[in-house]
Amino acid sequence: MPNLAENLTAAAAARPDALALKCDDLEYTYAAFDEAAARFAAYLADQGIGPGDRVGVMLPNTPAFAIVFYGILRRGAVAVPMNPLLKSAEIEYYLANTAAKALFATPVFAADAEAGAKAAGATCHFGDDAALAALLSRFEPLTAVEPRADFDTAVILHTSGTTGKPKGAELTHAGLNRNCEIAGRTLLHLTGDDVVMGCLPLFHVFGLTCGLNTAVLFGAALTLIPRFDPRKAIDVIGRDHVTVFLGVPTMYGAMVAAIQPGDDVSSLRACCSGGAALPLRVISDFEEAFNAIIMEGYGLSETSPVASFNHPDKPRKAGTIGTPIEGVEMRVIGDDGKPVPTGERGEIQVRGHNIMKGYWNLPEATAAAIDADGWFSTGDIGIVDEEGYFSIVDRKKELIIRGGFNVYPPRDRGGALRAPRDRRGRRHRAPARLARRGGGCRRGAQARSHRHRGRHPRLRQGPRRLLQVPAPRVADARAPQGRHRQGPEARHHRSRRVRRLNRPHESREVET
Repeated sequence: MPNLAENLTAAAAARPDALALKCDDLEYTYAAFDEAAARFAAYLADQGIGPGDRVGVMLPNTPAFAIVFYGILRRGAVAVPMNPLLKSAEIEYYLANTAAKALFATPVFAADAEAGAKAAGATCHFGDDAALAALLSRFEPLTAVEPRADFDTAVILHTSGTTGKPKGAELTHAGLNRNCEIAGRTLLHLTGDDVVMGCLPLFHVFGLTCGLNTAVLFGAALTLIPRFDPRKAIDVIGRDHVTVFLGVPTMYGAMVAAIQPGDDVSSLRACCSGGAALPLRVISDFEEAFNAIIMEGYGLSETSPVASFNHPDKPRKAGTIGTPIEGVEMRVIGDDGKPVPTGERGEIQVRGHNIMKGYWNLPEATAAAIDADGWFSTGDIGIVDEEGYFSIVDRKKELIIRGGFNVYPPRDRGGALRAPRDRRGRRHRAPARLARRGGGCRRGAQARSHRHRGRHPRLRQGPRRLLQVPAPRVADARAPQGRHRQGPEARHHRSRRVRRLNRPHESREVET
């Protein structure tokens, strides 16, 4: 498949009146979706954006993201998805690093977006769904899809290294298309009759590939939730007859706690969870309440993302990341670069069609990550058992995952160096507020892992594993109808539920 955007034109030709995108009352058929993307491609051409140019996308989970994304691809340009919560300095870095010509952003965070784009020398355009529709009405559709080669870059995702600045992982048209096809065919068994829940951020590789792009490839519907809420997700499952749910462990725990008698979740048949092991209690409680299996897997931005999964036609082992997907190899190596015996710890390497083209403008970093034989070093420490199931046990370098985002202490030292000095020449830095970025803790909670050494780690974009996306505030999800309990008794109730849901467990097989 040349240009990934041709999947949209093919779906529109085959099923023009089928539902493609839905966000509450806003709906797009495949014909309307394709036309809107074609109009946005015409708008880009009018702005001087051509094949190979980079365009930043800083939008929430609404149809506008999908339209802008596929319009960029249709024009032959390269999409640079970005977290809408990024601050101006980070926006400047991502745009300058990729030499992006333009940024299309949500007006909610206009000040940071405009400041970052101006500093990077990129034009900044704002619009929500209504404003985008009004803008596109002024342009005739650019019906032709710009030809692209298989290994031309389609997307650049900034992924966090354990040291230094984020690197832009170049994902190709062929790699993304193959990952979508295999995920939809072998894992989700997706068809045009399916409805996929889109509550994972589309700027993240898991939501982008397994949610949006896979749904488009198979002509399925994608129903979007701009911000995850367990009650909202359950209501949408019943309202839109959702059949496939993609989430992270925190989401599943929150939904187990939020489901109520009378909720209609009978349409749900398959669920995927990535990155971190799901507690067995959450798996059993969720599958009993929702009558749908959960498949755990693994992937990184650099692997497009899916590398391995607990496959639906094989025994599932809870706590593992399953076996490699079709066309992908995985192995565990020691410090000498050679495979270790079964059951021994080592670094996980991945090789196959899913591996990125390289890090944008970083040939040395690319060579360090991908060896001459095509093996990509993940930085994750794992083991493989006698049946070929892999498990993650550690990281090679220090890493904190909080609220779905990576926190790297080395980068914080760099941030402290840029902080303003006081009158005595000392640099100070405010504590990072995790609730602002990750949403995985109570409002106002602060990063304290370096408090006694005077350093406060910053949150950063750039997920490494499928888990690392914004997580719901699980403790707050315990109250009925989304209402928060109050008082000491309620706080004890929440903490007890969270401890139970996150109880450590050992890997074991789960009957399908």
